[in-house]
Amino acid sequence: MTPPHSTGQGPRLSKRAMIFLVMTSLLDAMGFGIAGPVLPFAVQKEVPDPATLALLIGGLSSLYAVCQFLAAPALGLLSDRYGRRPLLLLCLLGSALGYLLFGLGGAVWIFILSRLIDGITGGNDSILAAYIGDLSERQTRAVNFGLLSASSGIGLLLGPIVGGFTATLGYQVPFFLAAGLTLLNLLWGFFFLPESLPAQQRAARLDFQALNPLQHLRSVLSLKTVRWLLLCVFLYQLPFAAFGALFAVFIKESLGWNPAQISLILVMVGLTDIVVQGLLIKPLLAWLGEVRMMLVGLGCVFLGYLLFGALALLPSLVLVLLGTFLFAGGGGLVEPPLRSLLAEAAGSEQQGLVQGGSQSIQALAEIGGASAGGVLYARGGYTSLFGISAGIIVLLLLLMWRILTPGKGHPTGRDSESPTSGA
Repeated sequence: MTPPHSTGQGPRLSKRAMIFLVMTSLLDAMGFGIAGPVLPFAVQKEVPDPATLALLIGGLSSLYAVCQFLAAPALGLLSDRYGRRPLLLLCLLGSALGYLLFGLGGAVWIFILSRLIDGITGGNDSILAAYIGDLSERQTRAVNFGLLSASSGIGLLLGPIVGGFTATLGYQVPFFLAAGLTLLNLLWGFFFLPESLPAQQRAARLDFQALNPLQHLRSVLSLKTVRWLLLCVFLYQLPFAAFGALFAVFIKESLGWNPAQISLILVMVGLTDIVVQGLLIKPLLAWLGEVRMMLVGLGCVFLGYLLFGALALLPSLVLVLLGTFLFAGGGGLVEPPLRSLLAEAAGSEQQGLVQGGSQSIQALAEIGGASAGGVLYARGGYTSLFGISAGIIVLLLLLMWRILTPGKGHPTGRDSESPTSGA
């Protein structure tokens, strides 16, 4: 059977194509989640020293983020020039190769090469979104994007479970499983995924200036109305990235847990975030308003970091559970209102520019947080890491209080004041 090709007739989004897109989104997220609880155990044979292990894990996470930051705009532009289908299939092949190499392991350079390949080819969200945009009818477009978001959320929950429990069969097994599932999805796409972008609608040439991810960032940082809010985004994401990269190393060292046990905590993070954002946001927003709710959320995150740091003095499951609940629940209260405030400050005419800039800021925080977190952990242990993380949240609280409240010492909601009135 030969793979289908675009007819140039503007076909609708078929069920088979949608299955491929949903599975790709799910596997991207699941692959990221699989690595979380297993990563330090998979590489500890090559790097047995805890400090060096933390440094390597932070470096691998940072490398992955760097590759995605640099490759994501290039993948989107290449898909405009050569079509969505070949780029999507190439990305899946790269991800499968990255998982396979990590499973094989055997040397630090192989782990580095694996994350390099997976990072470059893993930034395919823009192509998935473009495919849906190409073929979806106006009345179903939001539903289709919702399916992608839902599949990504399910993947983030399934990933730690699959990774943690299949690791009981061997630390390489989760990565081999991820590689196999990705290759099966690749075969499905090869036979059943049509091209969504007809040749006559493709870009005539590549705009190499647009490949520079920093160019977009410079443009958005020139906007005075959102500059300080974007700094808030960066400060919030910086310790969050360190936490995400090093949480498994931290729990392994402080409590001596295995991947299956660690995966349950990571699932708790995801479930808490879902419950808070799905059920509690609306009543809390009506009660507190956006600004107060966000400040309460940051206070919870601050306490969560302090409890994690306190494990050095009192290793306790209760501290881990309470810290996880405060961290995840607080984060669920911070992110939606921060996005909303950013959207209002941007205005309708600059919405795309600002939201894209926010994504770039978060990517830079992921890069800096993971690498700096690894260094802090290696030199001062997890108490140092979480102590500095808590300090950054205090700085963020003070900054938000300054730019989001019109008066000094009198917190107000956003109902009567612009979110940038104090900037």
